[in-house]
Amino acid sequence: MTRTVIVGNGPAAHRLAERVRARDTAHSVTVLGEEPEPAYNRVLLSAVLAGSLPPEAARLADLGELAGVDVRTGVRACAIDREQQVVRTEDGDAHDYDQLVLATGARPAVPALPGLTGPDGDLVDGAVPLRTLEDCRRVEKDLPDRVAVLGGGLVGLEAARGLAGRGVRVDLVHPAEHLLDRQLDTASGRVLSAVVKHSGVRLHLCQRANAYRSGRLHLDGGGEVDADLVLVATGVRPNAEIAARSGIQVDRGVVVDDELRTSDPRVHALGDCAEHRGQLPGLIGPAWEQAEVLADVLTGGPARYRGSKPITRLKDRDIDLAVLGESRLGEAEADVVTLADPSRGRYARLALRGEAVAGAVLLGFPEAVGGISQLYDSGAPVPADPLALLAGRAEPAAATSPAQAPEEAVVCRCNSVTKKDLVAAWRDGARDVPALAAATRASTGCGGCSDAVGQLCTWLGSAEPEKEGAA
Repeated sequence: MTRTVIVGNGPAAHRLAERVRARDTAHSVTVLGEEPEPAYNRVLLSAVLAGSLPPEAARLADLGELAGVDVRTGVRACAIDREQQVVRTEDGDAHDYDQLVLATGARPAVPALPGLTGPDGDLVDGAVPLRTLEDCRRVEKDLPDRVAVLGGGLVGLEAARGLAGRGVRVDLVHPAEHLLDRQLDTASGRVLSAVVKHSGVRLHLCQRANAYRSGRLHLDGGGEVDADLVLVATGVRPNAEIAARSGIQVDRGVVVDDELRTSDPRVHALGDCAEHRGQLPGLIGPAWEQAEVLADVLTGGPARYRGSKPITRLKDRDIDLAVLGESRLGEAEADVVTLADPSRGRYARLALRGEAVAGAVLLGFPEAVGGISQLYDSGAPVPADPLALLAGRAEPAAATSPAQAPEEAVVCRCNSVTKKDLVAAWRDGARDVPALAAATRASTGCGGCSDAVGQLCTWLGSAEPEKEGAA
């Protein structure tokens, strides 16, 4: 029997444990989670904060029900004895391993702001990150009237929008000239910023906070923002300390190869703590892809991780945004096609290398997301008229017909649900969209895949793919 110990109990660790046991029931898997919570999907925290999902809806399936899997919550791993192949925890336990996996995730990057942290470096009362369910509970326990959000990335934007939708006065402070500046070019970023401002979030762009005192955030240039709570969304840093202390190679994160193996061949890493080919994806999709590969590797398979194709998705009230791949490529690097309708909050940008999609920004063009995403994932050539593709009038065949989509096509990116998963659930009795959502969690995240799930359900009800072999 092979003993695998996983340090961490986030989505990547959960998916890995599940897949390892599915491939090899002779594996003994121990999961050590520092949080007292059962495993949950961090992607859904913004929906919990917005009040559109209860906390329990973010939870993942209970791994403790799987034979051979031992999940320990509220347990912090503090040391790795690589020579003896033992993980030690703060409660005094020692866990022997044949294979060790670090899935330690990341922690909030807290800016060095006078008054925001105490002498120990921890955030003061009145300042909260958004990384855990407990963070959401701290905000909701006494929902404030005024919140200042530090950071205009995806987490900060989703948090600001969610709280504003609950009637909270929200000021968002961001040093760049527009929101999501790492993903969006200037034109699309300005359109997005205008839409967010129109929704009631007060934006303070091109400004930095320089102090936090007595419920007031002080900005460069002399401005001030009154805040009962400061929500810190200024990025994350990989949790790589336990690896560094044990002598495993660490750069920005725990360095891994294509087998997700560290400098110690008996230790692997994945998810937010892992650095692969110099990259830290920081998204749930790549973490789940890594889990699939590593489960195969740990059970003797040939799979290798070559990197992921990133897709960022935001769907909330009057915002429908998808960002794919190298979205900021200029005209010197790619053929760039754009559509702009700023007065209606719409902007589309498609970057092509040869006939393939290298990157895209789709703001307010939901009808184009499915087709372009499938072209991007598959590397297939775009139709002759890419402008019509942006407008949603020239989708590829695979996007318009569920029958032609491959089994492994990802339908729900928030929960990594494939066409194959949905077909299996339908055959097990989930014969409508609510039942498919309950069985697979598809469409329970951002909701952007709801139409696709509905189309697939309709096709499943009429095509009888189990007879035709189409799925």
